[in-house]
Amino acid sequence: MTAPAPSLWSAAAMIACVVLASTIGEVLTAAAMKSIGDLDLIRARSGLKGAIRAVLTCPLFFAGVTFLALAFFSLLFALNHLNLSLVAPASASLTLVTNAIAGKFFLKENVDRRRWTAAVLVCIGVYLLAH
Repeated sequence: MTAPAPSLWSAAAMIACVVLASTIGEVLTAAAMKSIGDLDLIRARSGLKGAIRAVLTCPLFFAGVTFLALAFFSLLFALNHLNLSLVAPASASLTLVTNAIAGKFFLKENVDRRRWTAAVLVCIGVYLLAH
């Protein structure tokens, strides 16, 4: 006897958990790398141990890694309950969209028209995939 298929809302919630945790993890990791600075310069000044110390003493880095681990385990959970053909493309493509939004508003990156167009097309593709 097979388990009943998850509802549309629970499937959306599982994918949303993957996307949000991944986006938060990537934004925190990028913010950590910006706050640390150029690792090549740190390595030239303080050696490899200095570069490693710079990364390991940055709380943003560990917060980012924690959220990326949460995204990974959320992905495993979603794959256990949903079809791979839905979870993989939906979570990967929606992460692209949320990364563009987060990059623009949280990291103050320049997101050009081409990336916004790609994000809209990705949303259309995910919609078509889900229906």
